[in-house]
Amino acid sequence: MASPEIEALTQALAKLPGLGPRSARRAVLHLLKKREAALGPLLSALMAVEERLSTCSMCGNIDTTNPCGVCVDPRRDARALCVVEEVADLWALDRSRLFPGRFHVLGGRLSALEGVRPEDLAIDSLVRRIAEGGIDEVVLAMNATLEGQTTAHYIIERIERFPVRITQLAHGLPVGGELDYLDEGTLAQALRARRPVG
Repeated sequence: MASPEIEALTQALAKLPGLGPRSARRAVLHLLKKREAALGPLLSALMAVEERLSTCSMCGNIDTTNPCGVCVDPRRDARALCVVEEVADLWALDRSRLFPGRFHVLGGRLSALEGVRPEDLAIDSLVRRIAEGGIDEVVLAMNATLEGQTTAHYIIERIERFPVRITQLAHGLPVGGELDYLDEGTLAQALRARRPVG
């Protein structure tokens, strides 16, 4: 039996996404065996993040600076704004290095079932950012779910009066996807979004 402290560490790690009780025990065992090489640096990194963690007042990203590194990066195109549901979406798009502009995190998506209303999301601050001017294109990068598309339509209604181009991420066939394995909704979207060849 492990001590209460080691058991508490195991239980805390088991609550992380992607880690169950078994994986957490393996991680704890690794940390204990490699105390100097793994445990110390992990503790230092966690304490540093805990002390400095903040939410960006401009875009809603989570970082150790406010405004965040994305918002203050002079290489970013301030005229292009990509709207995402969650910070994880921002990080995924930023990792791809395909979008040169800035971001706006809503903090969720509209959902009548979950009781998430427009005022629960950062939609008003998005409208204010667009109203201030300097933005030419707003890219709606909502998830391809009913709630995501509902959120996108609501945002379009709120910002269509501004002189900005509103675009949406394409939905449809994934690269390497086989038609036989795709659901009907994905196939339908791919057919609707078809384009001429050549």
